[in-house]
Amino acid sequence: MSGFPEGSRSTAARAETEPAPILVLGLGNLLLSDDGIGPAVLEQLAISSAQWPKEVEFVDGGTQGLALLAQLHGRRAVIIIDAFESGAPPGTVHRLTLNDLRAISPGRPSTGHEGNAGELLAAAQLLGQLPDRLFIVGVEPEKLGTGYGLSDAARQAIPAAVDQVSSLLSQLC
Repeated sequence: MSGFPEGSRSTAARAETEPAPILVLGLGNLLLSDDGIGPAVLEQLAISSAQWPKEVEFVDGGTQGLALLAQLHGRRAVIIIDAFESGAPPGTVHRLTLNDLRAISPGRPSTGHEGNAGELLAAAQLLGQLPDRLFIVGVEPEKLGTGYGLSDAARQAIPAAVDQVSSLLSQLC
């Protein structure tokens, strides 16, 4: 059973022509310390990815920036996992909607690194390709300088970030 109403295309047929309705997108640069939080959380989510229906796709977007625009197209919902600087203590896990981001940074969504999620969301909005439901699960970084590996604060925040993404997926699926 595919979870789609009778008469709709099968999951296999959909996979050939349409993206999965829900995208979980991890963003970040593993060589910039806590900026690598998106891929780190995504890696932990991969351990339990079999519990989610085929309508959920997990993608490590790394630092591809605007090249990820095609990943957003045609999605019903997107969850972006990224570093997010707000001045809160390092390791704080934020759960934001697009409206929350607009309130923080009017006119231009913002995350820990403007050249990635912020520009991606601004371009998607300009092109009318934002999904109906968009969430950011952001982790407050301790350090974003050159260096491999997460700070203790970011590493300790991974379970809470995984819980936030899992909670969102439970609501969306």
